[in-house]
Amino acid sequence: MQAIQYTAFGNSEVIHVVELPQPEIKTADDVLIQVKAASVNPLDMKIRMGFMQQMRPVTLPFVPGLDASGIVVAVGKDVTQFKAGDEVLAVTMANGYAEYVVANQHFVLHKPANLSFVEATSLAVNLGTAQSILFTEGKLTAGQKVLIQGAAGAVGATMVQLAKNNGLYVIATASGNGIDLVKSLGADEVYDYKTQDVTKEVSNLDLVADCAGGDSLQKLFVVLKKGGKMLSIAGMPSPELAQQHEVEARFVSSNLTAQNIAPTLDLVKAGKIQPIIAKIFTLAEAAQAQDFLSTGSTNGKVVLEIA
Repeated sequence: MQAIQYTAFGNSEVIHVVELPQPEIKTADDVLIQVKAASVNPLDMKIRMGFMQQMRPVTLPFVPGLDASGIVVAVGKDVTQFKAGDEVLAVTMANGYAEYVVANQHFVLHKPANLSFVEATSLAVNLGTAQSILFTEGKLTAGQKVLIQGAAGAVGATMVQLAKNNGLYVIATASGNGIDLVKSLGADEVYDYKTQDVTKEVSNLDLVADCAGGDSLQKLFVVLKKGGKMLSIAGMPSPELAQQHEVEARFVSSNLTAQNIAPTLDLVKAGKIQPIIAKIFTLAEAAQAQDFLSTGSTNGKVVLEIA
């Protein structure tokens, strides 16, 4: 099968298309999937550059790809929810940039019929991350207020929709074309982070959900009420500032299990959460796809479509 692989850490030039043996069912929980699409995530580049070797070490040679969608080919003996021919989306945490991938059944879900394979893979990590930040860790309830930093990005755009569908008051930051996008997704207030200082406009919030990181993260403590939370998927909030402002602040690792993602799929099936696709590339264009996402100006998800 064709796959994307690299044998050394570095920039996108280390990425190559290679021929590898098709993976096989090895455990009772395995689901073998013929991949139709895989998404490109910011973590893919951090892993490729070697930045994650302490937190999330990988062994070279390595096939990237955190998630995929496709058609089930075979299943392990303990798999009862899926069978050959089923259309699925799966969180794989590696190996998604390939024509075939094996996923654990506890990270596989049936693909909603109203989504294409490209759309399905574009939502897999987003849904699990948004659910983790807002509700699993954030524990927000209807009527509470959240600031979503980086709301026009792949995860941010999904988070805005999930938040609004659960009755939250959403304040968002974005720039450029992302401003109109976030407004169209239902955000109650949208601020251009390049020209406006959101800290002078809002206060007394229950949660800051950070999808962007950067220096601005530490400036956002002032918008939280005492006892509020700052949860980031992109950086480490200052514990000193958290103590000073009497709030909870931490980096959050997303819960990407099927159990955590499943509740959000009802909204997807009802058309209440829409996939936002920035650009589609082929498998052979994986290096260009990662470089495109690395510009930091994309709104929505970058996806590899695999014939």
